[in-house]
Amino acid sequence: MACVLETPLRMSVLSEVTASSRHYVDRLFDPDPQKVLQGVIDMKNAVIGNNKQKANLIVLGAVPRHGSSWNTSRTPSSTLKGLSYHPMLLYLLQQETSSTELRTECAVVLGSLAMGTENNVKSLLDCHIIPALLQGLLSPELKFIEACLRCLRTIFTSPVTPEELLYTGPDHQTILFNHGAVQNIAHLLSSTSYKVRMQALKCFSVLAFENPQVSMTLVNVLVDGELLPQIFVKMLQRDKPIEMQLTSAKCLTYMCRAGAIQTDDNCIVLKTLPSLVRMCSKERLLEERVEGAETLAYLIETDVELQRIASITDHLIAMLSDYFKYPSSVSAITDIKRLDHDLKHAHELRQAAFKLYASLGANDEDIRKKIIETENMMDRIVNGLSESSIKVRLSAVRCLHSLSRSVQQLRTSFQDHAVWKPLMKVLQNAPDEVLVVASSTLCNLLLEFSPSKEPILESGAIELLCSLTQSENLALRVNGIWALMNMAFQAEQKIKADILQGLSTEQLFQLLSDSDVNVLMKTLGLLRNLLSTRPHIDQIMSSHGKQIMQAVTLILEGEHNIEVKEQTLCILANIADGTTAKELIMTNDDILQKIKYYMSHSNAKLQLAAMFCISNLIWNEEEGKRDSYFYVLSWTESIVKTKSFQGREWQMLGSSTMILRSRCKCSK
Repeated sequence: MACVLETPLRMSVLSEVTASSRHYVDRLFDPDPQKVLQGVIDMKNAVIGNNKQKANLIVLGAVPRHGSSWNTSRTPSSTLKGLSYHPMLLYLLQQETSSTELRTECAVVLGSLAMGTENNVKSLLDCHIIPALLQGLLSPELKFIEACLRCLRTIFTSPVTPEELLYTGPDHQTILFNHGAVQNIAHLLSSTSYKVRMQALKCFSVLAFENPQVSMTLVNVLVDGELLPQIFVKMLQRDKPIEMQLTSAKCLTYMCRAGAIQTDDNCIVLKTLPSLVRMCSKERLLEERVEGAETLAYLIETDVELQRIASITDHLIAMLSDYFKYPSSVSAITDIKRLDHDLKHAHELRQAAFKLYASLGANDEDIRKKIIETENMMDRIVNGLSESSIKVRLSAVRCLHSLSRSVQQLRTSFQDHAVWKPLMKVLQNAPDEVLVVASSTLCNLLLEFSPSKEPILESGAIELLCSLTQSENLALRVNGIWALMNMAFQAEQKIKADILQGLSTEQLFQLLSDSDVNVLMKTLGLLRNLLSTRPHIDQIMSSHGKQIMQAVTLILEGEHNIEVKEQTLCILANIADGTTAKELIMTNDDILQKIKYYMSHSNAKLQLAAMFCISNLIWNEEEGKRDSYFYVLSWTESIVKTKSFQGREWQMLGSSTMILRSRCKCSK
């Protein structure tokens, strides 16, 4: 990659370059090593706290500029004199012939340059400084290693530095774990230095996050005869610094979510959870309240009992409402700079509150009711859906999704506030991570008992949902077809026709051949809902019957699980319930043989589903068709006679045969 400054150099900039700045760079080319070292030291003293001097040195060639991507590793020093624009500091840092002191001072200067503007960092990155510094970590010299690490830390804390420059794969935790990180870091928790203990604690929180292997190891690690979880619990005590309490709570939370600590363990229920709730109080700083709420949301996200405990701890639900009122008119903040900072970051409080509300209301109806009844809650969610911050929008949608699981709220609060309107706007133009949650919420709003279903249909949702089924994102495909399935349930003929037209036959059968079982099951569910009520069944099968029967045949012949085949047999049963549509089964010997096969299948669910098909096939009032339906009935009786009714399922099957015979007798 070429080494280029972000903005073109102007003559006015070059005119500001002083003679002393040029002198620093020129000394890097002196043949006397001691003079070179002194030049680097003087350069270090000159750039400390002086951004203009840092920019001057970059312009003059202390690091590359103007398209230079030169490899200095094999260039003789005799050629460097005339090439002042080359990365001399990096060159000297990488030379094994350079003294340790010189290499260390070069790393220090580079770190100082990185503390300047973002343009400085970009210039350093363009010169491939990262590999050079990482290579320096292999040195046996501790001071040089420390200087390289400090420079790396400065570069990686800059917002312009991509993380992938350091991490190139998903197994960073495993790599560190396999190289003994746990054992080497554990003893640092007993250090007399607070900073050392904190860094060790932060390392453990990162290692344990969503990593069962590391977490299972951590629970058994001993430090001075004490288990690591016990040490973390001690660090939760109120007399410890807030930073330590929060990070310890993170460690225990991540270990719990990874399955290394049970959710009903006292260290979680009596220590970690209350500590995190305490961090949500308005007495804490903004960053602490955000981190506390987010960590607590993650801890309780999947556990109903923890959700219930958290909801009644220190009036948490009411406490979170203060997150939307920040800063209050009686704010205790007297530091103007702090107040300005918090005003700029107040949106982080809102997104953290939405996230925690989403976790609290994930399962329990009473908790959802309390959340909804919180002051102006629905208005806050609606406003959150249109905020400029993507994090707030995502958290607001998550909160809405959690609350949309309530039948009562769908019928009342959701209707009163017309939340479907801002939700549809979110779905029009949003990144995939927001679309996934928003489309999941829409699935709930399209359930048959939701008053929002009709206005959503009128707003053009079918076209939107059909487009989602073509997404490369699996979750969006599932949600798109799921929402269409809910939409088709007990729908009018026109809506079903619009769905089939919007989806197209080609797309429908592409979904039926999708490799993901969730997509396949939801598509079968959609087809089953479309093929309901006799007039609709006959209408759809008259136009799509051939393709549907082909798809059914392929699925019944394929290597699919019991649930998929059961759903497919239920579709056949619906087709058999049609007046004219059932002829597509009765005239298809291949399908009839498959029904017969599944009637004698070892799985009771498939037996009963096949029997359901037979039941609907036999129920026909046309006199001329009676013989063919008696022929179908004879299958049933012959199969039942070959079985001994030892189980409840076969007893049900025998009873079903009796019902079939009575149906045949009643037919005209």
